[in-house]
Amino acid sequence: MAKFERFTDVRYPGVYHINGKAVGSGKPDKIFYIRYRRNGKAVEEKVGRASQNNMTFAKAARIRLNRIEGREPTNTEKRQTEEAAKKAEDARYTISKLWTAYKAAKPNLKGWKTGTYDSLYNKHVEPAFGTKEPKNILPLDVKRVENRLLKTHSPQLVKHVLKQLRALCNFGKRNGLCPGLSFTITMPPVYNETTEDLGSDELDRLLKVIDADDHPQAGAMMKTALFTGMRRGEMFRLQWSDLDFEKGFILLRDPKGGPSQKIPMNDAARQLFKDHRAQAERRQAETKPPKWVFSDFVFPGRSGQQRTRIDKAVNVIKKAAGLPKDFRPLHGLRHVYASMLASSGQVDLYTLQKLLTHKTPELTQRYAHLRDEALKRASELAGDIVVSITSENNITKLHGQDSE
Repeated sequence: MAKFERFTDVRYPGVYHINGKAVGSGKPDKIFYIRYRRNGKAVEEKVGRASQNNMTFAKAARIRLNRIEGREPTNTEKRQTEEAAKKAEDARYTISKLWTAYKAAKPNLKGWKTGTYDSLYNKHVEPAFGTKEPKNILPLDVKRVENRLLKTHSPQLVKHVLKQLRALCNFGKRNGLCPGLSFTITMPPVYNETTEDLGSDELDRLLKVIDADDHPQAGAMMKTALFTGMRRGEMFRLQWSDLDFEKGFILLRDPKGGPSQKIPMNDAARQLFKDHRAQAERRQAETKPPKWVFSDFVFPGRSGQQRTRIDKAVNVIKKAAGLPKDFRPLHGLRHVYASMLASSGQVDLYTLQKLLTHKTPELTQRYAHLRDEALKRASELAGDIVVSITSENNITKLHGQDSE
């Protein structure tokens, strides 16, 4: 401050200003300072500008008096308070902050690519819980959001919203970022789990159309879903190195965002993959890139990269086979695969859960009624056998009486 000329007013001891320039305009300006002692220490502080807050000697003097008497904090105390508040805010993990950390920690989840997770969060989770810490969320807060959403959205969507909220809170607690929820979120019941199936005539038509279709991958993918129960994304990620023809297993990469798993390769799938590879190699020899390029992927996209869509081609086959409009060509055939196994009476639900790579048995329960029907048929068979034995004994007795 020594290099600037100080201007004082005898009426206001401890107050002075220096001449400077206004911020932005560069016009002449007065910058006011005060000097005083606080807790035995000399303090010199800037209190304002004439151009910004109409600072005058009188206003600066009032500020000086308030700070001397402790009614107003010093600039240093203000900075310390602001820094402490900032540190406290930085240590406070709200749902919004957990969302940022969660995305950074889990960059490969399928939902990021499709936009599903972002959409759920931005539309439903952030507006309701973004500024809250998990420990401050009450059961009533969650119930209010659930009731409001159920008025305009399906129970399945509401369930996804609550699952995302729960995942964020659990992520924060698991990683030591913050305390978790003080209660368990109860999911709304969902009764609209669809199980798609095809009759024998529909399935026969579909297979005939697939065999006649000239798309190099659509039909093979539909048969793969039917023979193995694989999900659409699992087929997109499937590579030739994932097929163990010798031991008879298929490696599924990141099924539903979980750890990689192996499922058996049955004879039908084995032959399908061998035929598909032979056709891919033949196409490579007969056509020029980049239209069809042999790739590490079993069902590659353009230039041999991982495929991301095949909706148009499989829907052409679905329409030609006369399947129902709401039947999903790939995921629906996964249901057909599961339904055939469940209704056969030869596969228990635990085994079916492992084949479908369901994380929990609840997901497999949708096929329980088919298993029950198989058990009923087995029970009826037992009854028929007993009846037939009884009938044969009666006939034998009658013949014996006739001979007498």
